[in-house]
Amino acid sequence: MSNVEKDTLLLTQLVLMFQTAALQNMGKLKNPFTDRIERDLSQAQISIDMLEMLHSKMKGNLSSDEERIYGEVLRDLRLNYVDEATKAPPAPPESAPPATPPESPERK
Repeated sequence: MSNVEKDTLLLTQLVLMFQTAALQNMGKLKNPFTDRIERDLSQAQISIDMLEMLHSKMKGNLSSDEERIYGEVLRDLRLNYVDEATKAPPAPPESAPPATPPESPERK
């Protein structure tokens, strides 16, 4: 594998890593560590911002395939972010009414 091919592969993996992190934080994918859907839009925005910053810094140095990958991933993430941001915030879990303590023997 040439250095150019290796760099393209590594860049693609980096882009997909940030994409996965953003989708997990949008609640679109399960967190593999907790096996739960979690939603943290501020963290999702950070992943998107990182990709946008890298993309702008590499402007003019990307191959057409790399540019296409970046474009598709960023477009997909932006659309998903807007979709999630316009949804109502998740309702907090319903809590059970407070348990009444058992009567103490002295009260009887």
